[in-house]
Amino acid sequence: MIATNHSRNINRWTREQIRAARIAPLVPLLRKRGLPLVELPADNFELATHKGLLIKDSYWRWPQRNLAGNAIDFFTQVLGLSFHDAMRHITGSLPP
Repeated sequence: MIATNHSRNINRWTREQIRAARIAPLVPLLRKRGLPLVELPADNFELATHKGLLIKDSYWRWPQRNLAGNAIDFFTQVLGLSFHDAMRHITGSLPP
């Protein structure tokens, strides 16, 4: 559920939603988007369209670009979505 600040009428993501989105497993989310994943040893994956970008659980790293982060960071830094759009894709919620 989204908390609403009635004094400004601005909808915001709750801390709990943000925490949950940060630790959301990336592989199912990326498969849902149709992104090609290459399975590697030890439950690691590589995003086929982004050479060297490694994914495990809710964490990813891209050593060649010195980037790494959680699920929200992936959607914003790698896919270029806004924070709001990243949250919508990860949580499946459609806040106003």
